[in-house]
Amino acid sequence: MTTAYYDDIADWYEEYASDTSSVYMDRVRSVLADLLGEGPGRCVDLCCGTGAHAAEVRRLGWTPVGVDLSGGQLRHARARLPVARADATALPLATGSVPAAVFVLAHTDMPNYPAAIAEAARVLAPGGRLVHVGVHPCFVGAFADRSEPERIVIDGGYASRKRTVRSWNTSGVRARVGAWHLPLADLLNAVTTAGLRLTQVVENGSAAVPDVLAVQATKPS
Repeated sequence: MTTAYYDDIADWYEEYASDTSSVYMDRVRSVLADLLGEGPGRCVDLCCGTGAHAAEVRRLGWTPVGVDLSGGQLRHARARLPVARADATALPLATGSVPAAVFVLAHTDMPNYPAAIAEAARVLAPGGRLVHVGVHPCFVGAFADRSEPERIVIDGGYASRKRTVRSWNTSGVRARVGAWHLPLADLLNAVTTAGLRLTQVVENGSAAVPDVLAVQATKPS
């Protein structure tokens, strides 16, 4: 089973997600809402962490259910939504059983995100919707120096897919738990390889260079 790196920083991350980075998280949730849309039924929040986005999913009319590998994170999430501790590449859900699934700020925490996308596609019902909202794979990562918001410096590390704790921000999440990088082509190809139809791609940022990339995809009926 993949190591749950967030167990050791779960309390810190709860404060970080709820307070320290609240403006950023609100922006992420706005993008999530636009792509997920309203709907009844279960929406699986994959790699739900502390459940920071459950209220937004519920506001849209969905019934959120969370899955995460980190017991420390789920300790906080249980107050916000029903949860299960599981690996996102081996979900305890029946094939074709849920109408919606979301990954929010999750892909850099997994060594094999394409496998997680494929597993999400498996549990989606025909016509079901998958939404990915994550850091922008072209402009956020160990390879990107974002110390100047208007000028991002990219180095040759963009091609590396290995986990690293290297980061321009020495006090942020990545300096604590590290990250796996997934180049843009790999991310989009993972969606189509899983048999999903790519329906919308959104870039979002608070400065000139976007720091969020979001994808909406649908399972063919």
